[in-house]
Amino acid sequence: MLLDMDYDIAIIGAGPAGLSFAASLGDSGLKVAVIEKSPKKVIANPKQDGREWSNTHQTRSILTDLGVWEKIDPNEISPITEAKVFDGDSPSLLNFKPDDSSVDALGYLVPSEHIKKALFEAVIEQKNINFLFETSVEDIKTDDSSAKLILGDKSKLEVSLVVAADSRFSSTRRKMGIPTVMKDYSKTMIITRMSHENPHNGAALEWFDYGQTLALLPLSGNTSSVVWTVENSKADEILGMTPKKFNKHLTELFKNEFGSMEQIGERFSYPLSGVASKTFIAKRFALIGDAAVATHPVTAHGYNLGIRAQHLLAKEIKNAIASSKDFASHSVLKKYEDKSIHFAKIMFYGTDTIVSLFTNDSKPVRKLRRFVLNFAEKFPPVKQLITRQLTERKNNLFPF
Repeated sequence: MLLDMDYDIAIIGAGPAGLSFAASLGDSGLKVAVIEKSPKKVIANPKQDGREWSNTHQTRSILTDLGVWEKIDPNEISPITEAKVFDGDSPSLLNFKPDDSSVDALGYLVPSEHIKKALFEAVIEQKNINFLFETSVEDIKTDDSSAKLILGDKSKLEVSLVVAADSRFSSTRRKMGIPTVMKDYSKTMIITRMSHENPHNGAALEWFDYGQTLALLPLSGNTSSVVWTVENSKADEILGMTPKKFNKHLTELFKNEFGSMEQIGERFSYPLSGVASKTFIAKRFALIGDAAVATHPVTAHGYNLGIRAQHLLAKEIKNAIASSKDFASHSVLKKYEDKSIHFAKIMFYGTDTIVSLFTNDSKPVRKLRRFVLNFAEKFPPVKQLITRQLTERKNNLFPF
């Protein structure tokens, strides 16, 4: 079967990283194919999955420039004005607030389905981008001149560059032989929306209790997204609780701080794992999003890492085109990798260290984390550094 050479770049995966990368290439003049296993209706009208993605200021800026942020209903955007971290039943507390009077929030919570829908609507408007729905990639080969794909229907595609954004379990990454470090945390994250009597005042809470972690993400009005992380063996019991028992249990876990709490959304569950690729590039091939690195959600940085990574790659590609260079050459892809992989790995291993520190209930570790919380709370430079990384404002530790 003849090769189809109508495209310059093939993007595998229509998740947030893949779609935002496609949107970033809308003004590039390149012909782009987005290859996605799911039907069009699933991508065009994503269902609620319980997740609220925390958007940093940098992510919001990127999505604004792409014309995506304006497509999100303002009523679905919830500012985080404060973040508090608690440790068990101790008085240890780490409290974050914006350290710049011009900043109105640490970040902005948006339901994942609204971001995905807005991204799709922005991409579908671009004339140089075409979707290949209900299509899988069976094989991939690259050489010095091009990348060749064999699709699920046995048709073939030849492009200059392949960019994989097909999840933390990327089959494309595996086909390219890129090794990874994988973490199975043996925990399950249970998410649901709840209403409560007392206001949250825009504060996000993270409570590391013994054997479990509880988080509250502030939404509009007196509603919040509650994230309850437990050992895998306890997940089915919680998922099977009656609404009455579940409401009572959560009200008590939050020590009645929010008054009576009531579940108003479906319960969703996600097993927790992390992945870090040893390299983000190969010959005429690049990884972005969770296919490159997927962190534990405790720091809420995984989604943001994907948005900023695609932004960096798109920028290097456009710079190469402006300089009449091969945009898929090793030198161009290496610039992208050098600007993204070190920060991504710091976030991956740093998050893993946080998880290890705050989920280990041995007495020595509990003493250590209380010392860390107290030190960070009472030492302004540490708090300012962490706050800048939470917001990803300019002049942070890892500027791009």
